[in-house]
Amino acid sequence: MSTPRLADVLDNADVIHERAALEAAIEGMADAIRDDYADDARPPLFVTIMHGGMPFAARLAFALGERGLDVEFDYLHATRYRGNTSGSGLAWLHRPATSMEGRRVLLVDDILDEGHTLKAVTRWCEDQDAADVRVAVLAVKVHDRCVDGVCADYVGVEVPDRYVFGYGMDFHEQGRNLPAIYALAD
Repeated sequence: MSTPRLADVLDNADVIHERAALEAAIEGMADAIRDDYADDARPPLFVTIMHGGMPFAARLAFALGERGLDVEFDYLHATRYRGNTSGSGLAWLHRPATSMEGRRVLLVDDILDEGHTLKAVTRWCEDQDAADVRVAVLAVKVHDRCVDGVCADYVGVEVPDRYVFGYGMDFHEQGRNLPAIYALAD
């Protein structure tokens, strides 16, 4: 089976959030995060969830730096999708090398859909004796299928219960670098 081409769906996709709206949302998130971490003696551990979280995490990190909040970087790669449009079991491809013991951890991801990945990742950070684990996501999908107890502490925008891509989110591993969020046509 061949992989669908992004170009074949992009013309009919709906723009859900333009770049300017996303960047304004990220600026607002940076203000809230700075306020929550400003009094800490040690910079929080800023953990990007790859690959989808990378574009959002980069922009958020710069916005935090512009506000005077230093962060220590690491990343993890855990996925349920592996290029597909529906999830399966969680696969850990890389775990952070930085010790989380006693640290405040900020997990940064592109989207909170149902929350299976974020639940597993958050639990793993807690098992590593992180003092506090918070979650920042660019987008939250609006539906009623979320895993109990999974929520984001910082949210940029909401997206409809459709297949979305762009600004880190992929369409069959394509389109992550699009500067807006799109949804496949109904």
